[in-house]
Amino acid sequence: MGIFVAIDAGGTKTQCLIADQTRVLGRATTGTVKLMRVPEPEATARLQSMLAEAAASAGVSLGQVERTCFGLAGVSSPAVQAWARQAVAAVVPGELILCGDEEIALDAAFPGGAGILVIAGTGSNAIGRTRSGELFGAGGWGPVLGDEGSGYWIGLEAIRAALRAQDRSGQPSRLLGEIERHWGLGSVAELVAMGNQRDAGAPDFAELAPVVARCAEQGDELAGGILLRAGEELAELVALVYRKMQASAAADRVAEIGVAFTGSVLAQIAPVRRAMGSRLAALVPAARVHETAVDPLDGALWRARHG
Repeated sequence: MGIFVAIDAGGTKTQCLIADQTRVLGRATTGTVKLMRVPEPEATARLQSMLAEAAASAGVSLGQVERTCFGLAGVSSPAVQAWARQAVAAVVPGELILCGDEEIALDAAFPGGAGILVIAGTGSNAIGRTRSGELFGAGGWGPVLGDEGSGYWIGLEAIRAALRAQDRSGQPSRLLGEIERHWGLGSVAELVAMGNQRDAGAPDFAELAPVVARCAEQGDELAGGILLRAGEELAELVALVYRKMQASAAADRVAEIGVAFTGSVLAQIAPVRRAMGSRLAALVPAARVHETAVDPLDGALWRARHG
């Protein structure tokens, strides 16, 4: 009986599981292995240690693995591809399927079939697949050039909105105070200094998304407005993908199109999810949004098992 490995490498954490044809045998989790966030040696050490841990929990040897599916962000980069292939091949034999993290999430929702998947975690993007198998995407340009509606975007926009509000009123907002408290800062000057740091000292704006969500729950209008905009931005990504699919020479002429989602923002922050659904109803009436988030690991396992 074959042994299969599924890996999902996101911007915050990396997860893997080991399974046979019918059962999941073991799991393991580690920090991100995204090369934009950690040095290559650290990414390699994390990945290989996680694989060893998963094999130990499964009670199998990595030498038994028939096929691995590795879904990770930035896979279009030749350097990322080369690193991933080398890092996996050093400890796991057998075939390696390398694909984007959005592709395995798409397969988790629509195994080999048509549909649209929107990701909103640390970053954001959307991908759609027609019944003929054509893929179309939008977004995913990274935190500086894009990632609208993501956790990083929410955190950064929260600081910007809070500082603008202080400029207008002369008084710090509750949102600004909560952000300062979260980072253990004592003044706006410290926040500005921290927010403008670069390289190794750059702050993780994505970790502020739960702070913004908490403020919105408490009735903070600034926070609520940011979450509304985040959902609308994500709906725009889905609409872009849908229009590309419809413009294709092999366009699907269907009355409805399934829209699935994954990532911490859409899975855990209900106002963003509601805002996306509301905006999407106007932009793409044919869209039918799934009620719960998909697990990309399910898609990676499906690919590993089916080749």
